[in-house]
Amino acid sequence: METDQAISALTALGHATRLAAFRLLVEAGPAGRMAGAIAEALGVPGATLSFHLKELVHAGLISGESRGRNICYRANFDAMNSLVTYLTHNCCAGSSSDACAPGAATGRTC
Repeated sequence: METDQAISALTALGHATRLAAFRLLVEAGPAGRMAGAIAEALGVPGATLSFHLKELVHAGLISGESRGRNICYRANFDAMNSLVTYLTHNCCAGSSSDACAPGAATGRTC
């Protein structure tokens, strides 16, 4: 991931509604969630949510697939993991310590 891509992703995630929507989609896994279900879960009007989802799509963090008149959104796990890798690239000053590797604190990785 390049610096400009990381800035775009972090900017997109720098809003409470977008961060909540992204986390909801990460939780949903590869199946994703329909836009209406996301709006309901977050308590956000459809038009407002559409704006926020567009920003996440533009940043490459999620994708949308049309299903008739509805759209199913999914997290882009490759982009998410690339961002985490970018952020932790020089973690612990390049030492062999795994203390700050992605997933080290929880024992999980995506």
